[in-house]
Amino acid sequence: MDVYRGTVMHTSTYKRGDEFTGKKVLVVGCGNSGMEVSLDLCDNGAKASMVVRDKLHVLPRDILGISTFGLSVFLLKWLPMKWVDALFLFFSRLILGDTEKYGLQRPKIGPLQIKKSTGKTPVLDIGALRKIRDGDIKVVPAINRFTESGVEFADGRKEDFDAVILATGYKSNVPSWLK
Repeated sequence: MDVYRGTVMHTSTYKRGDEFTGKKVLVVGCGNSGMEVSLDLCDNGAKASMVVRDKLHVLPRDILGISTFGLSVFLLKWLPMKWVDALFLFFSRLILGDTEKYGLQRPKIGPLQIKKSTGKTPVLDIGALRKIRDGDIKVVPAINRFTESGVEFADGRKEDFDAVILATGYKSNVPSWLK
């Protein structure tokens, strides 16, 4: 990354998308922070691309008018985690569609099981998926290396970027409601 001459920052220092209006920005990471920053960039006139290396669950923020988080807490009192995961995946596909068509592959195990076993939080969509579907946020593969003006992706393609925003390194403490 030392060779890259553009702006590099972490989401922890990111302030506002309007600082990047008209610029090509690569967001490295596709968790909740990466999705939210990509959406903000896009909403403020930047050309956002988002690196997606791993499979991930994208869930609607609300299901049947109830927050996904609140619904999970309620359902886990009455149903096994596998059933709650199955319900979430059903509603997610119904509400958001097939995310794999847009480069966002789902893991084989459910979002709550992943959260419990690895601490990895599912993405709660607040609008980024619509921008991905519309082509306003571009999903790109892992980075092979940085160049002076951008990156070379794992597929060998090279692309220039004005800025790189790192949406990596967040560690969640797994809440007790999953135990």
